[in-house]
Amino acid sequence: MPDGHSPMIFTAAWPFDAAWLFQSAWPFDSAWKAALIFVLFIWSGFVRTGLGFGGALLTLPFILLIDNRPLIYLPVIALHLLIFSPLTLWQNRRQQAHATHLFAQVDWGILKRTLPIMLPAKLLGVVGIINLPSHIITPIIYGVVGLYALSYLLNKPIVSSKAWMDWPLLSLGAYFSGTSLVGGPLIMAVYIGKIAKENLRDTIFVLWFILVAIKMLSFVAPGVDLQLAAHLWALPAAFIGHVLGEHFHRFLIRREQKQFFQIVGGLLLIACTGGLIKQAMNL
Repeated sequence: MPDGHSPMIFTAAWPFDAAWLFQSAWPFDSAWKAALIFVLFIWSGFVRTGLGFGGALLTLPFILLIDNRPLIYLPVIALHLLIFSPLTLWQNRRQQAHATHLFAQVDWGILKRTLPIMLPAKLLGVVGIINLPSHIITPIIYGVVGLYALSYLLNKPIVSSKAWMDWPLLSLGAYFSGTSLVGGPLIMAVYIGKIAKENLRDTIFVLWFILVAIKMLSFVAPGVDLQLAAHLWALPAAFIGHVLGEHFHRFLIRREQKQFFQIVGGLLLIACTGGLIKQAMNL
């Protein structure tokens, strides 16, 4: 049992020890912090399932304003994606009468074309070989994605017809996915113009599963605590968000193509604005 002088989040104690389990599952010094982070995990699940991206980017900055311990929350967000992405594919398979298998709505063609571009950058981000100065690269990244988002919002989507236009966005998105799981908008800026809206979420979930599995290995290899016991309480919140996000996704799919691009573009623009504000606060 951990003593009362050092608040430990996770120990190797016997898992059926009720006192240890309570302490592990309650890593906060106040109830309001726990309540806010529970709500943010609902939001994370809603965004991830509703859009197919943004579960980390649109949630993590707010969580860290409440509890600035990223190595606790990054593994949890990653684990949630590994759980709910295959669950979403299975649910889609049940809802689509014409779907013959789990991956019926996955665009394998674009995955085969883009994964060779992204994987090297992903590995660089994971191992930290290249340490780009965030105060320089972050405004550039959000600025580029903001331009894409604005084009969708105004119903004038930027669609790349040349591979060299996609390569920087995919590489940077994969790199930042490797460092902190927040590269989604960069990759979405390319994918959204190349995949049918009915196939977009399933395709992007397969991609996220591959990229996040690599990230999880980077946590496991050096012995980073995955906080599995400490964050059992976060799974119900993510599930609530998942259910709400599923309804929102059906709403998006029923919209006309123009409305679909405008809604996603607006949300991308919000993500970029939030990222720039966070960067300015850290200067």
